[in-house]
Amino acid sequence: MKPPLLFIHGMWSTPHVWDWFADRYRAAGHAVHVPALPYHDVDPDAPPSPILASIGVQDYVDAVAATVRTLPESPVIVGHSMGGMLAQKVAEATGARGLALLSPAPTATAQSLSIAPLRTVFGITVKRQWWKQPTKIDAERARWGIFNEVPADIANAEIAKLVWDSGRVLFQISMPWADKTRATRVDYDRLSMPALVLVGDHDRITPIAVARATARALTGHTDYREIPGAGHWLFHDPVREKVAAEMDAFLGQFA
Repeated sequence: MKPPLLFIHGMWSTPHVWDWFADRYRAAGHAVHVPALPYHDVDPDAPPSPILASIGVQDYVDAVAATVRTLPESPVIVGHSMGGMLAQKVAEATGARGLALLSPAPTATAQSLSIAPLRTVFGITVKRQWWKQPTKIDAERARWGIFNEVPADIANAEIAKLVWDSGRVLFQISMPWADKTRATRVDYDRLSMPALVLVGDHDRITPIAVARATARALTGHTDYREIPGAGHWLFHDPVREKVAAEMDAFLGQFA
């Protein structure tokens, strides 16, 4: 039996980013689950829900963990960006057959200081009390920090699909030392399942140093891969074919 797969999308994003992967792995015989994070299954042009002013990382973790607990067997959890951080938190809470962390955002334990992520979110963090507001990254900084190395037509189409997210969640991820709830702290002794950590070597918003720190923190057998010439966005050709090849190899051990 092939293990079920549960995909978690990233910040300002929606489940649609996984469509190509979901179709591919369903065709290969996997049961595939792609939940939307709370208040993300919305029209990109809709105004933000006021709840995004206060919702936090643990709310996202609880929502995904509730989905995991409905499954008949433990899945391999796949997360991109913030979804990669959430995948670790969900696996800590529910267990998992395995973890595939693509361009993972940092946990409180797997941090690395870098100017590039700060430059990417600068337009948000200069706003007054941004951590108490819904946030959405502007197109210019999204092109620089998230969609670098992506063809312009694809980048523009994806930027138009971005949705509002939680300022509190961004605060908890980017400033864990100031978060009294320690929402992104992970007990890595509980993450002893097989793992794949994959990142583009031109990633700006979640640089390779974060992926390397994550791979070092995981306590099970971990495959670490860097994709030359790729940025943060891993959902376009030919990059997604390279990602799928690494995932195929990783998933082969569970067959």
